[in-house]
Amino acid sequence: MTEYTTRMAAVADIPTLVCHRIGMFAEMGYSDQAQLEEMGRRFAIWVRHKMESGLYFTWLALDPDDHIVAGAGVWLMEWVPHVLGQSEQRPYVLNVFTEPEHRRRGLARRLMEEILGWCRDHNYELVSLHASDHGRHLYNQLGFTATNEMRLRLIGEQHHGDPHH
Repeated sequence: MTEYTTRMAAVADIPTLVCHRIGMFAEMGYSDQAQLEEMGRRFAIWVRHKMESGLYFTWLALDPDDHIVAGAGVWLMEWVPHVLGQSEQRPYVLNVFTEPEHRRRGLARRLMEEILGWCRDHNYELVSLHASDHGRHLYNQLGFTATNEMRLRLIGEQHHGDPHH
């Protein structure tokens, strides 16, 4: 069996993080290549700033040739005082992605367990994420539960029945 190692991402890994993010959205059905590339360009700027500010961390899995084959990130979001914990930051897991040829080997689970351990070590009481259909089973196994979050799309919204919108 292939032996994988893990390490924390550095700023030099941002191009790979961008590729993973684009790949993740493409697999979820987003097919507008220009839109994906623009998102990637903006994400590269955003993630560099967050990494340099100590607000974004990514764990990477590497194959025996030291190629990055999976990653999972945590963004420490500023959070308003809440009844669910004392922290003014909430870890938000995002960009969980494994290269297709390395799937079904426990890499996403391993990275998620490292993230959750890191969150516990730093005394965060609550971790959030949005699950894709592909990831939902793993997150359920790790103890994540669905919440009542809702969403309203304001830009590009559809107005049914009114030809003037």
